[in-house]
Amino acid sequence: MTKSKKGRISNIIFIIILLLIFIPQTREPIQVLFHKGFSYINTSTVIDKVERKTISNLNWDLASADGKRLDFNATKGKVVLINFWATWCPPCIAEMPSLQELYDDYGDEVVFLFVTNDDFETVEKFKLNKGFSFDVFTPLSEAPEELRAHSIPRTFILNKASEIVIDESGALNWNSTKVRKQLDALLSE
Repeated sequence: MTKSKKGRISNIIFIIILLLIFIPQTREPIQVLFHKGFSYINTSTVIDKVERKTISNLNWDLASADGKRLDFNATKGKVVLINFWATWCPPCIAEMPSLQELYDDYGDEVVFLFVTNDDFETVEKFKLNKGFSFDVFTPLSEAPEELRAHSIPRTFILNKASEIVIDESGALNWNSTKVRKQLDALLSE
């Protein structure tokens, strides 16, 4: 193949990739795929005991789609996973299947709080379309200062003493052996 023919093929491939990225119908799946791949590289890290922050104020009220209120004080003494997310967020969408799998296996032992500002109608359509069964909450009051997320997805795991043991931003594979070992260790404390 001649050099000019290779250049034309490269240019055509480049233009196709650009079009796929900029066309709204193909942009999200490509971004989700990218973040899904990245989630296997990005892993959770346990914060050293001396560097852990304790949630100073557990006064935080949340509401579920079925209208039930959750007082965050009720999570005291339990292992808690809090995930701030949105239905329109590609890295959030990328990590959701792994969070669902973790929820399926640990939902009776760990308190899972999937927190969003999206309206419940949008959330329920999203969950139905993706086959997710976890409960979703919307904040009724401001989150404790230590849990304020300025970007999504943002996931915290708290131990039974309400200390932040894991604080991660971006898409992760939450259903990894490493995370499961971390949760098992927290549950046995």
